[in-house]
Amino acid sequence: MAGVRIALWDLPTRIVHWSLVVLIPFSWWSAENHDLERHRWSGYAILGLLVFRLIWGFVGSSTSRFASFLRGPRAVLAYARGSGDKRLGHNPMGGWSVVAMLALLVAQVGLGLFASDDDGLETGPLNHLVSYATAETLTELHELLFNVLAALIALHVATVLFYLFVRRDNLIAPMLGGSKQLDAEPAARPTMARPLRALAVAAVAFAIMAWISKGAPLAW
Repeated sequence: MAGVRIALWDLPTRIVHWSLVVLIPFSWWSAENHDLERHRWSGYAILGLLVFRLIWGFVGSSTSRFASFLRGPRAVLAYARGSGDKRLGHNPMGGWSVVAMLALLVAQVGLGLFASDDDGLETGPLNHLVSYATAETLTELHELLFNVLAALIALHVATVLFYLFVRRDNLIAPMLGGSKQLDAEPAARPTMARPLRALAVAAVAFAIMAWISKGAPLAW
């Protein structure tokens, strides 16, 4: 097959993506089965991944940066009509879908940090910062918001399948292997960030996650 293969998604972005694919259903399962200890640890893992991805969205590889795929309404409408700028990575509509997913996950995890169970035996690390009544409200919102998140995930999966079977564009393979086969050399190849930068961001994300999981004390 003629063409050229390019690096599209870096390893850190792929690790975050597929880790969330595993951890989000696990978090739901552990909550449904009242295994709140594992639910809490799963939430901590998701928190660390989110912190990493948000930082990586500013300092990571070119296709992972928010600036590369967040476009204005005109670009989104142009893409929806089948025209407009054809960039590598997330398209204008997919870019906003990514941001919406991240925002919902941040809200979901954030609410969980203040939540508590019915007996008050299992609580989020920041539960001590709010009153009992507030914690109850936030817990209810934490449960309700998951339904919105699940709906957005279902839409995301449906879109990926639409691209795969209707548009014949496999979005899954590049997110697995990191590279994509193109018919011709692109005007500019994506720039991949160095592994050392990813390790530094991972260290910062882990430190923030650990600090919050301890109740966000003013001193370690």
